[in-house]
Amino acid sequence: MTDSKTMGFQAEVKQILNLVIHSLYSNKEIFLRELISNASDALDKLRFLGLSDAKLYENDSDLKINVSYNEALKTITITDNGIGMNWDEAVQNLGTIAKSGTKEFLSHLTGEQSKDSHLIGQFGVGFYSAFIVADKVTVLSRKALAPAAEAIKWVSNGEGEFSIEHCARETRGTEIILHLREDSLDFLSDWRIRGIITKYSDHIAWPICMKKLATAGEENVVDEMETINKATALWTLNKSEITEEEYQSFYQSLTHDFQNPLAWSHNHVEGKQHYISLLYIPETAPFDLWQQDAKHGLKLYVKRVFIMDDATQFLPRYLRFVKGIIDASDLPLNVSREILQENKQVDAIRAACTKRTLSMLEKMSTSQPELYQKFWENFGNVLKEGPMEDYAHKESIAKLLRFASTNQQTSSQNVSLDDYISRMQESQDKIYYITANSYNAAKTSPHLEIFQQKGIEVLLMSDRVDEWLVGYLSEYAGKKLQSIAKGKVDFPEEAEKSEDFAEMLPMVEQMKQILQNDAKEVRITTRLTQSPACIVADEHDLGLEMQRILKATGQEIPDAKPILEINPQHLLIKKMHQINDDELFSEWTKMMFEQAVLAEGGNLDNPAAYVARVNALLAQ
Repeated sequence: MTDSKTMGFQAEVKQILNLVIHSLYSNKEIFLRELISNASDALDKLRFLGLSDAKLYENDSDLKINVSYNEALKTITITDNGIGMNWDEAVQNLGTIAKSGTKEFLSHLTGEQSKDSHLIGQFGVGFYSAFIVADKVTVLSRKALAPAAEAIKWVSNGEGEFSIEHCARETRGTEIILHLREDSLDFLSDWRIRGIITKYSDHIAWPICMKKLATAGEENVVDEMETINKATALWTLNKSEITEEEYQSFYQSLTHDFQNPLAWSHNHVEGKQHYISLLYIPETAPFDLWQQDAKHGLKLYVKRVFIMDDATQFLPRYLRFVKGIIDASDLPLNVSREILQENKQVDAIRAACTKRTLSMLEKMSTSQPELYQKFWENFGNVLKEGPMEDYAHKESIAKLLRFASTNQQTSSQNVSLDDYISRMQESQDKIYYITANSYNAAKTSPHLEIFQQKGIEVLLMSDRVDEWLVGYLSEYAGKKLQSIAKGKVDFPEEAEKSEDFAEMLPMVEQMKQILQNDAKEVRITTRLTQSPACIVADEHDLGLEMQRILKATGQEIPDAKPILEINPQHLLIKKMHQINDDELFSEWTKMMFEQAVLAEGGNLDNPAAYVARVNALLAQ
């Protein structure tokens, strides 16, 4: 048997403890929410493992959480008869946390204690909330089936160290004893503890019990326990039995999110499949939404038995922001992640949940546009991944997309494709768009000039994902999506005008020779009304913005030179047409090309040479 040992907390834990003790004191009551949530997880784990090994119950299958307090000792105790911990697990679970989790936790602090306190549970550091109210925490625990003498006692005052030793403990599970600080003694109150349990933990599926209060006429308080919470899996109830406040409260206990969800969908499905789904749309994005290795998914239950967190098989990745529960009756209780990947019932549930989520969003977008705009600002870029992943629902996803547009003077993305189509000109058969690395770059692009002159709306796309989006979403409602920075502008009347400048064709050929290493082609255009020149990608080449994105990620891309288009009516182009000095003409041509690259948002290989060239021409 190992002797008592004093160990130091991991450096990251010290940061969390310091933050908890000194900063998150304005919302102290969350400590009970977090410790009860941890106890519930321990019970879930025991029941799951007990499916394959009933001995783990040790003839005690009445799983519950007990909460008690002692005014004389100034303690609050939370006890569960769940899976329990051994020595190594106690050191790992109570003395260390994932470094990445700590970094994210600290980086997301807002300075507002009410908000920061709710981050504790989201980042898996809920145990340390005990030190908000306690100056000493004692943990007694014995793992299921472990000998009584191998139980552990863990003690810390939250100041950098903890001690751990073996002790004797007959009962399975974990007992956490909080020795309260002097400024937290108000929690030594039956009504206060009951109120916190009802507020935060009412829908924990396990009974949360306290000693029964003496009724009027009883002289002594009986040693009888009573359940404080509803201890009913909310999702199993009919929708008519659940209030809006209960749905919201359950969401908060499920996700540790202090805000209410934007919307939810609750469905009992019977027939070929028998399952319950409860899906929530959060108000704000979680901290790890864009982390590739972060786990996103729904909680999976089978016949009310908790199976796993973060079951990703029930929704596509572009809906990873959705929170909720799937309770399936037809899946085996020993289901694994591998089985889920090859199960037809899972595929059917996934298709139904995807459809319900998209329908929920479409309903929000039409009946509550302001609420949907809030959703879009948080999750729009994730939803834009949809057409790449989910061809079957591409049209439904496209209906939900929002963009900035030349029809408005703001960068807000609130124009739908249906809005755009409703404003299309009578002879217009394409949805025009431009991609750029920022809204301002898109809004001021020279490619827009002819469209602005003709009053044709153009969608302004400046998110990185937009280049991939338009690669998979080539049309919507029978209308082709057309980049105004690729290929030629197909306005017949403008094409006729370009024939009026045949005298400039020799100059164009000379420019081609000068730029043969930089440009695929030089041609006269009518898409420009104010700028002297612009560059475009060939119709079948990668877009210029996509080329920049891929290069920035170190990917090899085919050598695709841009096309230089010149505006024959611009004063500078007319001036170039009159230059007879070949060397001077060459400098003008190179400058014109480099200016077009910059105007399009590109980078020059040799900026210093460009500056010297411009200075030399200005000095003449």
